[in-house]
Amino acid sequence: MAALAPAYPLRTERLLLRPFRTDDFEAVFPIHSSADVARYLVWDPRTAAEVREVLERKTRSTRIAADGDGLSLAIVVEATGDLVGDCSLTLLSRAHRQGEIGFLLHPDHQGYGYATEAAQVLLRLAFEDLALHRVIGRLEARNSASARVLERLGMRREAHLVENEYIKGEWQSEIIYAILDREFRAFQE
Repeated sequence: MAALAPAYPLRTERLLLRPFRTDDFEAVFPIHSSADVARYLVWDPRTAAEVREVLERKTRSTRIAADGDGLSLAIVVEATGDLVGDCSLTLLSRAHRQGEIGFLLHPDHQGYGYATEAAQVLLRLAFEDLALHRVIGRLEARNSASARVLERLGMRREAHLVENEYIKGEWQSEIIYAILDREFRAFQE
């Protein structure tokens, strides 16, 4: 499996997916500091200092060459230039050809299909460019909006891990969605 270093930006019908830049702070801070965004994530709303640290890491996540590497891309609405969220593709195992996708959007931009549109690009990269066999998406069990996105992508609910993590002072459950390369191809037809 060769390294993946896409030519940026990646385009969809309405979006540009591009690497993060340090000057994205003003757009990223309202997303990562939002209680609504952090509600079903493992982290709490982030401070300005935490967002700067996360943004610095994101700026370096532009290619995949080894296990644990990932793409962390800004989701930008092409018509307005607004950065509305981020999406990621991580190589979990080169040997087992497995990856994981993720996404988050500012609450003002949820419900417009942006997450689905961005994640479709990530799945295409995973299966066509990285030649992965299986891609997963994990979410907190109460996060029905993200579950719907994964289902629209053709992913199937594969596991429900009941109270498997103690996060934010409570036992939380996790749902895992997955799609295989052959399922992705069939879903695209």
